[in-house]
Amino acid sequence: MTVKRIFVLDGHPAETSLTGSLAESYAKAAQDAGHEVRMTRLHDLDFDPDYGFGGYVNQKPLEPGLEKVLQDIEWSEHVVLATPVWWGGLPAKLKGLVDRAFLPGRTFDTRNPTKLGLPGPMLSGRTGRVLMLSDTPNWVFRLLYRNALMVQLRGQILGFVGIRPLKITQFSGTSHPERRVIGKWLQKAAAMGAAAA
Repeated sequence: MTVKRIFVLDGHPAETSLTGSLAESYAKAAQDAGHEVRMTRLHDLDFDPDYGFGGYVNQKPLEPGLEKVLQDIEWSEHVVLATPVWWGGLPAKLKGLVDRAFLPGRTFDTRNPTKLGLPGPMLSGRTGRVLMLSDTPNWVFRLLYRNALMVQLRGQILGFVGIRPLKITQFSGTSHPERRVIGKWLQKAAAMGAAAA
């Protein structure tokens, strides 16, 4: 088995949540399997989520928590994001983390564009996994919403900065799941963690 450096981000803003439990299950199984794991909980980070500027010339200095998140992503070989889906998107604080921390010169390069003219990704060489929790059934995401959040994560956020391939696992019906269902979800997250997948 190849040992991987894995960074897990629990992207739920609450101190305890089903999202956090899945992130912990993944992280613990990965660590037990011999992988190096670093984990951060969004709840524990203290930062201003509002970028607050119209461009990238004057940037707010990064708070220590955001700097640590970037350092952990740069250290990692595999990035895992566990997130709930709220109103079809990421929680505001998690989106604020992206707005504040994923900056040019650190996560993408506007001076060296790709062949398509897009900024060059600076976090290439890392794979990714998203554990996505929602009430919305998977078929609704596909047929009615055209997997909009998945497209955003793959093309405009994580994939944009070079985290590829990005695999996304959906857990739907998360408002009132039965205990046995939660158990299956935790086992599934643990299996992915053990395999560093």
